Order: sequence, then structure tokens, then C-alpha cells
Amino acid sequence: MTVDYPTLAKTIAALTEGEGDTVSLMATIACEVHTSDDRFDWTGFYRVAGPELLKIGPYQGGHGCLTIPFSRGVCGAAARTGEVQLVPDVDAFPDHIACASSTRSELVLPVWNNKGRLLGVFDIDSDQPNAFTQEDAKALTAILHDTFAQVA
Repeated sequence: MTVDYPTLAKTIAALTEGEGDTVSLMATIACEVHTSDDRFDWTGFYRVAGPELLKIGPYQGGHGCLTIPFSRGVCGAAARTGEVQLVPDVDAFPDHIACASSTRSELVLPVWNNKGRLLGVFDIDSDQPNAFTQEDAKALTAILHDTFAQVA
């Protein structure tokens, strides 16, 4: 199955219209994205919960790590740099945190509110190597931008 990103974007926009609660938005996106493609083994958010610290947010899939410092792993790198992390082979990523031994590749996108404040990161893991593309990163970045533009 391949994601129909235009339809996914419209569905998420319809479900979240007028919603300003960050956790509600995160839960809805995690659910919709997780069920949109078989490549997506774990789909969820890590929220900025303190200085240089991420904590688990709404997710779909098996258990995630409860806390991740900005200084560690793929999620930490996305939070620290503010840049999308597209990792075709997690075993080749320095300091990868293995929350699940089944994870082979990962896509992590920073999440910003409408004032440019980092709210957290959106993490998608796959049990397939090299599962993600630049198209995935671009389409999901646009969905996150449009959805979290509602959050002050």
C-alpha cells in the first residue's frame, strides 16, 4: 500500500479543523498516518517536556521510549537541529536508540506551532530497511505544518 497523501491531508484537515489542543492533534495524526501505509510500523510523537528533553506523546504501535534527550538518537537529532531525519538504516545511525528491536528505518520530522516554537517530533519507524522517501518527508512536513498552524 502506498500513501495517498492528498487524501490523507484532506482527511486530517477535516478531522482537526478548529482544534487547538496539541495532544488531540497529535493523537489524530498518529492514528491516521499509522493506518495509511503498511510500511509504518510505529507512528507517534515525542513532546518537548523540558529543556533538551522529549517525552512520549500519542502513538500507534508497540511501546515507545518514555524519554529521549535532544542529545541522543534520531528523535533527539530532529529536535536538536530542527531538521527532518530520514534514516534508511538505523543501525548505521550514530547513537541510535533502539526502542524496538524490529525497527530498520526511521523518519522523524520536527513539529512547530504557529509562532515557530518546537512542540516535539513526529516519529515513524518501519520494520523494513530504506522504507521512507523524500516524498514521504515532504508530504508529512506539509501536513504537520498545516495542522499545527492552529496551535499558538
